[in-house]
Amino acid sequence: MVFSSLVFLFAFLPMALAVYYVAPRRAKNAILFLLSLLFYAWGEPIYILVMLASLSAAYAFGIAIGACRERDPKRAKRLTAASVSVSVAFLFFFKYYRFFAENLSRLPGVTVPVIEGIVLPIGISFYTFQIISYTVDVYRGTCAAQRSYISFGAYVTLFPQLIAGPIVRYTDVEAQLCHRRETVLGFSNGVTRFVAGLAKKVLVGDALAAGYVYFRESATLYPTTLGAWATVVLYSLHLYYDFSGYTDMAIGLGRMFGFDFPENFNYPYISQSMTEFWRRWHMSLSLWFREYVYIPLGGNRKGTLVRYRNMAIVWLLTGFWHGANWNFLLWGVYFAVILILERAVLLRVLERLPRPLRHAYAVVLILVGFLIFSETDLSAALSCLGAMLGLGVHAFAGEITLYQLTRLLPLVALACMGATPLPRRLWRRLLERFPRAQTALPVLCIGLLTVCVAYLVDSTFSPFEYTQF
Repeated sequence: MVFSSLVFLFAFLPMALAVYYVAPRRAKNAILFLLSLLFYAWGEPIYILVMLASLSAAYAFGIAIGACRERDPKRAKRLTAASVSVSVAFLFFFKYYRFFAENLSRLPGVTVPVIEGIVLPIGISFYTFQIISYTVDVYRGTCAAQRSYISFGAYVTLFPQLIAGPIVRYTDVEAQLCHRRETVLGFSNGVTRFVAGLAKKVLVGDALAAGYVYFRESATLYPTTLGAWATVVLYSLHLYYDFSGYTDMAIGLGRMFGFDFPENFNYPYISQSMTEFWRRWHMSLSLWFREYVYIPLGGNRKGTLVRYRNMAIVWLLTGFWHGANWNFLLWGVYFAVILILERAVLLRVLERLPRPLRHAYAVVLILVGFLIFSETDLSAALSCLGAMLGLGVHAFAGEITLYQLTRLLPLVALACMGATPLPRRLWRRLLERFPRAQTALPVLCIGLLTVCVAYLVDSTFSPFEYTQF
C-alpha cells in the first residue's frame, strides 16, 4: 500500500486517524504499532516476521547494551557489533545475497548456490538503518535504551516513514514517542503538507514519468540527441517530484499523529556544486552516513588521504545501499570521484565562476548521475550518454520528438519552477500583502485533493521509484 492509492486515502488513513484519536493516550503507541503492521501486511504479510525478528533482536540488544555500557564498555561494544551484524545480515540476505552469488559464481572454480524466490521486503533498507542508528546511539550514550517493546516497535514500524523515509533516527523522536501532543494546528499543517506532497507526486511526478517512459522507449527505435536529453531531464525531475512528494506526505502524516520528522529535501536542483547538492538531496540519508560511517572512520580528523578514503567508502556504500546492481556501485563511484575532486580543487575554481556557470556545471553532472542511476543495463546508459553527445543518433531531433517536447514543455517549465524556492516566496509575499489569503488555503487543499483523486481514479500509471530500495 502506498500513500497515493485510493485504498490508503479513503480506507486506511480515515480508519487509522479515527482509531488513533479515540484511543486513550497510554494506548496510542500500541495503536500505531498495530496500524503500522497492518499497513505493511497489506502488501507483504509474510515479511512482517522478518521485520519483527529484526526489531526484536535490536530491542533485546539495546537493553543489554544500556545495562553494561558504563560498567563494562568492552562487552557493550561487542554487543553493539553483534546487534549491527544481525541487522546487516537480514539486509544482506534479502537485498544482496543473489547479487553476490551470481557474480562470485562467474569466477573460475567458484560456485555459490543461488536461492530462488528471494523477494526484497519493502522498506527494509530504511528500517534497518533506523535500527542501526538506535543501537549505536545507545552504545554512545546519546540516548537511553527504550524499555518498552511497544514504543520501540512503534518507532521502527511507524507507517508514515516506513516505506521510503525520511530515515528517522531514534534521537529525532525519542521524546515524541512518550510525550508528544497532537494539536489542531499541527494536524492542519500535516494535512496541508500531505496534500501538497500528493499533488507533487501524482500531478507532476507521474506525468513526468509518463514522458520519461515515452522518450526512453522511443530511443530504441529512433534515437535522437534531443530525445536523449529529454529522457534524462524528465527522469531527474520525475525522481525529485516522486521522492520529495512522498517525503512531504510522510512528514505531513507524521504531524497528523503528533510527530515532527526531519526534512529530507531543500531544493537540490538550485545547487551550484555536487557538494551542495548532497547537502540538499535525501538529507536524512546523507546525515546517517556522516554520523554512522564517515565520522566513525575518522572523518576529516586524520589527514587528507584518510578523509578521501572515508569519502570513497561512504559513497561506495551509498551507491550499494540503493540497490544490488553494478549501476548503483558505478553511481556511487561517480559521485565519490566528483566530491573528492571538488574537495581537493574544484570548489576553489567554482568560486571564481559566475553563478549561471556554476549552476550549469551542477545540473549537467546531476543529469549524468541520474542517467547512471536509472539504467540497470549499463550498455543502455552508455547509449543514452552517447546520444546526448550526438553519437549513434539518427538526427538531432525528429519531428515526433519535437512535437512531444512541445506538448510537454509547459509541464517541464512548471516542474523546473516548482523545484526552486520561487513558489514559496511568492506565497509568502501574497500573505504579507493580503493576510486573509490564508483562509483560502483549506479550499485550495480540498481542490488539489479532488484533482488528485480524479487523476488516481482515471489513471493506472502511478509508479513510485523508492519502493525498490
